[in-house]
Amino acid sequence: MSLPKIDPTSTNAWKELRAHFQLLEKAHMKDLFAQDPERAEKFNLQWEDFYLDFSKNRLTEETFSLLLQLAKEVKLEQAINSYFSGEKINETENRAVLHTALRAKESDKIYVNGKNVVPEIFQVKAQIETFTNQIINGSKKGITGKTFTDVVNIGVGGSDLGPSMVVGALEFYKNHLNTHFVSNIDGDHVNSVIENLNPETTLFIVVSKTFSTQETLSNATTIKEWFLSKNLGTTEEAISKHFVAVSTNIEKAKSFGIKETNIFPIWNWVGGRFSLWSAVGLSISLSIGFENFNKLLLGANKMDTHFKSQPLDKNIPVVLALISIWYNNFFKTETQAVIPYSQYLLRFSTYLQQSCMESNGKSVDRNGNAVTYQTGSVIWGQPGTNSQHAFFQLFHQGTKLIPADFIGFVESLSGNKTHQDKLISNFIAQTEALLNGKTKEEVLKELEKKNLSSEEIKSILPYKVFKGNKPSNTIFINKLTPESLGKLIALYEHKIFVQGIIWNIFSYDQFGVELGKQLAGNILEKMKKNSIANHDASTLKLLRYYKNIT
Repeated sequence: MSLPKIDPTSTNAWKELRAHFQLLEKAHMKDLFAQDPERAEKFNLQWEDFYLDFSKNRLTEETFSLLLQLAKEVKLEQAINSYFSGEKINETENRAVLHTALRAKESDKIYVNGKNVVPEIFQVKAQIETFTNQIINGSKKGITGKTFTDVVNIGVGGSDLGPSMVVGALEFYKNHLNTHFVSNIDGDHVNSVIENLNPETTLFIVVSKTFSTQETLSNATTIKEWFLSKNLGTTEEAISKHFVAVSTNIEKAKSFGIKETNIFPIWNWVGGRFSLWSAVGLSISLSIGFENFNKLLLGANKMDTHFKSQPLDKNIPVVLALISIWYNNFFKTETQAVIPYSQYLLRFSTYLQQSCMESNGKSVDRNGNAVTYQTGSVIWGQPGTNSQHAFFQLFHQGTKLIPADFIGFVESLSGNKTHQDKLISNFIAQTEALLNGKTKEEVLKELEKKNLSSEEIKSILPYKVFKGNKPSNTIFINKLTPESLGKLIALYEHKIFVQGIIWNIFSYDQFGVELGKQLAGNILEKMKKNSIANHDASTLKLLRYYKNIT
């Protein structure tokens, strides 16, 4: 069974939402709160240790009802069943989309091409657990008999962004191992990482699904050459002690010199940008221990259960996705900010950039037709409170409407309540400020108290006014733990899925990524042969400039 292929603009709900938008476009949220004292009670969801307040949005009960109707008309519930059942919903690549299976329970049965894949998943998890324990407890050593102190993950895209984000987010739970990430093909970046490493005590993980990604193989080869130049032992033995791989291509990994027993398999039904739950997350397991890695998977599994079992109006990923559709397609907003109030989540919005924008950056629908409406949003953000001193000016007084998700944790990890109170006061205050703004009358009262002249007041007054009416969702989580982080990541994964279903696009291919790779390969070959003809004038001039300088 394939996914539904329904143009959302053809639905009754879409047409009603368009008419409804005309009535609500200029409404101020302050008025919506004044008209309905129960608004905050109506527009919130609480589930386990998560609390979502979505009352600070430009919507009413009628809006919400119409958005739910839209989800039903595009057959979202049917699509969710297909998503979890192993059907090949990645139709353009003829693949199932089952990153959710990676965090399934051992008793679950999930079939791909008639085969239950859960036993195989747990075999790999056992391999990860054994290897992790051996590295952490020191029973598995480097070639000179020393225990490992550092781990280097070599990958790019989903083989880097997910693991590096989680390792940073869960740094509080890390052990003695220092984890490094090499992703950019920039040689300066590679050298800056390896120059401070002790080759005798460093483990390298080469993460490449096909073992053919140019950036990863170039970096892995450079690092391998550096490592072998240290003459710690025979090539075969040195590589076998210090290099492992995560790949579907066993033969290519072996030809690189990695022993088959040191190759961790993944499957083609795991998309790269959703692969941190697989052996791609080996660096996570090594950094925080397998028990905590398993808690991360458990949290994601709990969110999976919530997503597939809860009715649409009580379903956190669905609600957030519907709100994003409302802004993207009716208010015509083009970006969405994600602001976590935790420095540990420094890379969270960067991770979401790939998972969201690579998934839903599509302009052809599931019927093969060009879409006539906006799809994917530009995702961006940084942790608060730093971001308040960087780009919040644009939020508050700029000309753009930027919906924002604020993510905060009730309890600090360090136990420093004084700092946490200050952090959370900012977290809550910003959403209040975005909602209410500051009126001309309020500013006037403030200025009059400063004993300014009427001319001075008149000159400064317009610059101090905040219109407010800027939408936000607030996601409160009790504490940043491996389990709660697993829930949070899975929440956004499912939100992406819902958006893609409503937009009638295929979210799980990424053909747009491939063109640049192909052209880069062509240009590199021409550079080697010193033949750079057959390009547009601009590209040709840039190539000549580079060749002349180098």
